[in-house]
Amino acid sequence: MPTFMITLNFTDQGIRTIKDVPKRVQAARDLAKKLDIEIKHSYLTSGDSDVVVFVDAPSGEHVAKFALAQGSYGNVRTRTARAWPEAEYLKMVSELP
Repeated sequence: MPTFMITLNFTDQGIRTIKDVPKRVQAARDLAKKLDIEIKHSYLTSGDSDVVVFVDAPSGEHVAKFALAQGSYGNVRTRTARAWPEAEYLKMVSELP
């Protein structure tokens, strides 16, 4: 199953209601399960992003629905990127013409 990296940044609303994060995390896990997405890792980060989440999903469409839903609540802005494990990208590189 493909892996995706979702970076999240808190909006003004999201940071004002930061104490609600435990409830929002559970709601996100529940939504992910409904969309056939497995949340593999979630990290609070420093730097350009506030949170980074790694998920496995059947397709980018599943992840897009998840990210759009999360953004629609007004607490975070998301960015999503497809991630390939080392073995897969080394295989791709070895197959280059």
